[in-house]
Amino acid sequence: MALSIAGASAKDKANETFLKKAIEGNFAEVSMGDLAQKNGQSDGVKSYGRMLSTDHAAANQKAMDAARGLGMNPPDGPNAKQQADFDKMSKMSGSAFDKMFAAHMVTDHQKDISEYKKASRMKDAAGEYASGQIDTLQKHLDSAKSLKGGK
Repeated sequence: MALSIAGASAKDKANETFLKKAIEGNFAEVSMGDLAQKNGQSDGVKSYGRMLSTDHAAANQKAMDAARGLGMNPPDGPNAKQQADFDKMSKMSGSAFDKMFAAHMVTDHQKDISEYKKASRMKDAAGEYASGQIDTLQKHLDSAKSLKGGK
């Protein structure tokens, strides 16, 4: 009996860890999207920022619902590293901002896609949430790569 409980709690822990990171990430992406609209120079960066804010705000609702469904208290903002990245970029503007923002979005979304693909194998609310977000994250990555290419 104790073995199955330990197995279940390890699985629950993985789900909670993923959802916590996903929610923090969504908060960070909404903030970065807002920042891109404010500090970005190119229309492409501003438009990407709008898409980022809108999509990640919608994703965060789903992630928070999944977290609550698992009985966890979701975080209410980005983690310390994400906040530090935001603070650093908030001091930039113009083409320097655009360049740094595009590079950050490519790296960030590559990492997210890999984590979400892994999480999508879970057969529960966390896995369903992850599966439902992969296409959107891929669209963000592709758009970020075109921004980085200077379009």
